[in-house]
Amino acid sequence: MLLRGPRQAMHARIAQALETQSPELTDSQPELFAQHYEKAGLVEASVAYWGKAGHRSAARSAIAEAAAQFQKALAQLALLPENSERQWKELEFYSALGAALRFVKGQAAPETGHAYARARRLWEQASYPTEYIHIPYGQSRYHVYRGEMDLALRLDEDLLQVSRQRNDTRGLVLAHQSCGTGYGLRGRFALSRSFLETVLSLYDADSHHSLGPQTGSHPQVVAQVYLGFLLLCLGFQEQALVRSIAAIAEARRLAHSPTLASALMLDAIRLSICGDTGDLDECVNELVALAADQGFPQWHAFGMIYRGWVKAKNGDLAEGISLLSRGAAAYRAGGAELLMPHHTALLARACDIAGQTEEALTALDEALQIVERTGERCWEAELNWHKGQLLLRQGQFEPAEELYSRALGIAREQEAKLWELRAATSLARLRRDQGRSAEARVLLAPVYGWFTEGFNTPDLKEAKALLEELT
Repeated sequence: MLLRGPRQAMHARIAQALETQSPELTDSQPELFAQHYEKAGLVEASVAYWGKAGHRSAARSAIAEAAAQFQKALAQLALLPENSERQWKELEFYSALGAALRFVKGQAAPETGHAYARARRLWEQASYPTEYIHIPYGQSRYHVYRGEMDLALRLDEDLLQVSRQRNDTRGLVLAHQSCGTGYGLRGRFALSRSFLETVLSLYDADSHHSLGPQTGSHPQVVAQVYLGFLLLCLGFQEQALVRSIAAIAEARRLAHSPTLASALMLDAIRLSICGDTGDLDECVNELVALAADQGFPQWHAFGMIYRGWVKAKNGDLAEGISLLSRGAAAYRAGGAELLMPHHTALLARACDIAGQTEEALTALDEALQIVERTGERCWEAELNWHKGQLLLRQGQFEPAEELYSRALGIAREQEAKLWELRAATSLARLRRDQGRSAEARVLLAPVYGWFTEGFNTPDLKEAKALLEELT
């Protein structure tokens, strides 16, 4: 492009002088050169430096800066003639922009979806180059966070098939992680565990470390912390804790803020199920501080929800319910539907503590409707169990028994031993109160007897006390 005036010429001279006199700045401050070349009207140089700046910012976890720099690179790129070279650059920048927007705008934000949809079209036009195998992974994460489970799982299974055909270990790591989380959300806990353990066996730090910056978060950390949640549901409370601690430690070692935010978010879910508000409060405080510092709105909203649950559990009901409601509204405003059954159930539990039984029942019915609409069935047993608890306190014994039995059946089908134990304990207590103690013991004893760890947890202590009483 020809220079159009003295100011453009001045910026060109400044950039060229800096390149000659201080070449180290091209690596440490590429955005400086990008700005001068952009003002000089030298588009190709500007594109190259904005792209370099974006990748540098992403590598050092300055994700908001990276997103802005990739957008500037794309804006400059649009000024160049359409050709294959421009198409390759556009593919590079849109795939990187999608990874950044997952955190800067949110995993379900329209901007994130647009970036990945454009990257996917360019990837297809380029005949699916292996180095961009992370694009369908990012696209799947967008759809799963919007509650579009079927579409996300189809993308995951396609990615798995392609990666197997190509013997592409990078693709296999991503496909196993996304399939693992997808199956877990559907309530297929044992299958999910198998996929996620495969991620940890496949992952090689030397070969796969770049997947973190390319996708937005390191897949081996996400797999490990999600395993913590799965193992808890499967009845292995102590193993769940070990996995979660290891995942958080690895996220800290990597010093990658999006990965740490993801790990803290997933561990907050596990802690909210365990009932340990002390550890949950510490986890959420760190998550909220990190999200505020880095500008991650979805994670900040998530932190509000769980901070609200801690406050409600500790007796500050008005503030807790307010935070739960406002946090969920902010979370959904970014397009997210994933995890809303659990978030809504936490609101129901807070309303229950406050004595607002009708509001709690309404929230649980909404959560169950979300499960039916999205297929996020990992919460289904727990929701039916909690609704049974509420109806029992209202004296509705038959509906409560029906809900406990439904929860028990779902938990057994899903192999979710924690949910099975909770449902069996409540159903056994109800049968005891009905004068059916022998039946109650026959029901509860084998469920409790299955467990081999976690005997200091509230659920197992409660079941043991009831069994001793029944004996």
